[in-house]
Amino acid sequence: MFDTKEDRKKMEEVVQRFQEEMKKVRTGRAHPDMLSSIKVEAYGQFMPLNQVANVTAADATLLVITPFDPSTIQAIATAIRADQSLGLNPADDGRVVRVPIPALTEERRKEIVKNASAKVENAKVALRNVREDARKAIKVAEEMGEDLKKRAEKEIDDLTKEFSDKIDAEFKNKSDEIMKI
Repeated sequence: MFDTKEDRKKMEEVVQRFQEEMKKVRTGRAHPDMLSSIKVEAYGQFMPLNQVANVTAADATLLVITPFDPSTIQAIATAIRADQSLGLNPADDGRVVRVPIPALTEERRKEIVKNASAKVENAKVALRNVREDARKAIKVAEEMGEDLKKRAEKEIDDLTKEFSDKIDAEFKNKSDEIMKI
């Protein structure tokens, strides 16, 4: 019998990566994961923000970034400003960087949902790639009879559908959260 455990594991990894991407999508409320894609130039190299500072959500509309080394404060503010997809304008007082999270307009909310839907498509393409790899493995398996091959292909298709539905459900929840005022 064809073993689908490895394919299931790969599909679970695709869904987990998708969920991590969805955490980065802005919803109108301050969340430290919003800044997880920021790279700060510190000590002569680019480093993830969480390696040079502590990021906390002071309230629903404000992120507070406390650098481990006060000399990196300007670099942190510059890196956040440089990421135009976030549209944030940080302010520093010499000790911490405060990042006010502006309220989202209806137009901006729709744009964010549209960008998130591109991530959905990328995740589904990754699922289909796993499915295609599994189908190729089934086709070259000589010890399997035709009926076993058909059954294995159906199993892989069902698995793909299951994980595709998980991605759709995750996206629906996220888009509802984004569109909620």
